[in-house]
Amino acid sequence: MIVNMLTTATAEEITHVIERVKECGYQAHVIQGTERTVIGAVGSTGRRAELEALRAAPGVEEVIQITHPFKLVSRQLRQRCTVVDVKGVKIGAGELVVMAGPCSVESEEQLLETARAVKFAGADMLRGGAYKPRTSPYDFQGLGVEALRLLRDASAETGLPIVTEVMSEADAEVVAEYADMLQVGARNMQNFSLLRKLATFPRPILLKRGPSATIKEWLLAAEYLLAGGNANVVLCERGIKTFETATRNTLDLSAIALVKELSHLPVIADPSHGTGLRSLVPPMSKAAAAAGADGLMIEVHPCPERALSDGPQSLDLEGFAELMKSLGKEGLREVKAA
Repeated sequence: MIVNMLTTATAEEITHVIERVKECGYQAHVIQGTERTVIGAVGSTGRRAELEALRAAPGVEEVIQITHPFKLVSRQLRQRCTVVDVKGVKIGAGELVVMAGPCSVESEEQLLETARAVKFAGADMLRGGAYKPRTSPYDFQGLGVEALRLLRDASAETGLPIVTEVMSEADAEVVAEYADMLQVGARNMQNFSLLRKLATFPRPILLKRGPSATIKEWLLAAEYLLAGGNANVVLCERGIKTFETATRNTLDLSAIALVKELSHLPVIADPSHGTGLRSLVPPMSKAAAAAGADGLMIEVHPCPERALSDGPQSLDLEGFAELMKSLGKEGLREVKAA
């Protein structure tokens, strides 16, 4: 439930309501707005009748029931959009944020060439896989810690913050040492023990939608992170499984627009995984931006035909530069020209 305080509520009245919410058996999540304070009462074992009685408490304007099963991520609790800051890059602040880089970090040469090129083209963050979840146990699984070191070096040279995937609880601490943003991959969206662990880390989280997950399940997965104490969560639509076989997945653009209505969290799109086809990445990037996406995650490789993973969906360096130009994000090209 939500307790809306009056604009004239005093600090003592707000504190009293917070204490009463806790006494009723709920967690109290306080949102301090510019004009008023909102207190979210979250939980399922509390005494609802006593909570509703807070309508009579001094300083309270109204008590409203949250209709969705996801409480903390709901726009009912927080009308103002959340802005997630990743080492100075603000996601959800109104500018399209582009995360770009290879599916897998394969070598120092490959990563640095890509990092320099995407930086020059205007990318805001560097993505790259250190640990790769592959369907076949015989496919390339990533370089692990060595890849994390290479990502850190590339970040130091280019100034681009790093986002990379955490595969398991065992890897969480070491990945957090190197990465600026921790990605929860599609296969781990409902790995609740991993979500609980990452919720305690002082790093922003990128939560990808599972290939068979409903929007409700996706937002409830995000709820685990916020309920655990990490409010810096960005959602990523990366395509879902349907009966269609012409593309790798079906990029659900309607989900972007709907989640923006349901939740205050930023939403980005991954057209690379969403389509699996290089030719479709540029048009679907533009479509995602038009649907309201706060950012894009694009796979880029210096030579996609030699990529150890996801070559068919990776843009080459020139193709990425052209995409950025079409999105109005030409980056350093304009600076150099001037």
